[in-house]
Amino acid sequence: MPGVSFVMPVLNEVDYVAAAIATVLDQDYPGEKELVIALGPSTDGTTELVRRLAKGEPRIRTVDNPSADIPAALNLAIRATTFSIVVRVDAHSELESGYTAEAVATLERTGAANVGGVMFARGATPFQSSVARAYNSPFGLGGARYHGGAKEGPAESAYLGVFRREALERAGLFDETIRRGEDWELNLRIRDGGGVVWFDPNLKVTYWPRENWPKLVRQFFATGVWRAELVRRIRGRNPWRFYAPPLLVLSLIGSVVIGILQLTGILHGRLGLLASAVYLAPILYFVVVLWVTLTQDAVKPWRHRWLFLIVLPSMHISWGSGFLLGVIRGAGNTNDTSRTGA
Repeated sequence: MPGVSFVMPVLNEVDYVAAAIATVLDQDYPGEKELVIALGPSTDGTTELVRRLAKGEPRIRTVDNPSADIPAALNLAIRATTFSIVVRVDAHSELESGYTAEAVATLERTGAANVGGVMFARGATPFQSSVARAYNSPFGLGGARYHGGAKEGPAESAYLGVFRREALERAGLFDETIRRGEDWELNLRIRDGGGVVWFDPNLKVTYWPRENWPKLVRQFFATGVWRAELVRRIRGRNPWRFYAPPLLVLSLIGSVVIGILQLTGILHGRLGLLASAVYLAPILYFVVVLWVTLTQDAVKPWRHRWLFLIVLPSMHISWGSGFLLGVIRGAGNTNDTSRTGA
């Protein structure tokens, strides 16, 4: 079996990184394994914890990532690895024990350049569980294969990814000017170069979402900004689902404006009645959110289900707001402060 190199960027992940490392080292895979961890400038003890875990464990090596950016961290880690298969892992994720063996077998069976599977979100608190429910719902993050039960086959992107090294090097590794959405953009270049990105539903990864509302909003706002940046750079190559949240935000803004004009009497009569059509989209959206909250995953306690009623719009509105800002002015130096703030 070919040797496998795992690469993991970390920044302020003291509550998650030990479990993530353990699931990598415990992989039921007969080939050689190494784990290269790119250490960002953490302030919560993550660096010290990783260094303690690496001490006396020859399979773990570390590299410094002073920029804190994920694409830079991944490239630093990849360049420090040695084996022909590169597996991206995340400090907020945990691999099933057979993940690597299944992924390498799928690479060989399909001839793909990159293989990914299902991201299954979980939560340890009521809020985090509600976020996880939104991640796992088709109504939450749209139609990407790795968020649901799609059939095996070619895909536009892959969650995390198990790469052939030659495919990564041919594509030029991750674009370090893209701070969010870097995986989607890399997979686009892989596909443009003739490689196949493959989805295998037998590959499952546990993902632990952000733990509180401010972190969640900051994460999704930054993701929306960078998705808009990708739209600006790669026109006409982005899936339709990326435009749904910004359209929701525009309809909400339009509803507020029309409502003010109607209340002040500036907009009235037949024209005011016609303008009321702007309320239809927000009303329909919140009816659907309420329906999803009350009917899906009914085994959840009521507290979890009502938190979902807050979490889902927060994700969509913050993502859509970030997207609109990114379309107007580009991403600039926007960063995901959910990784650095409290």
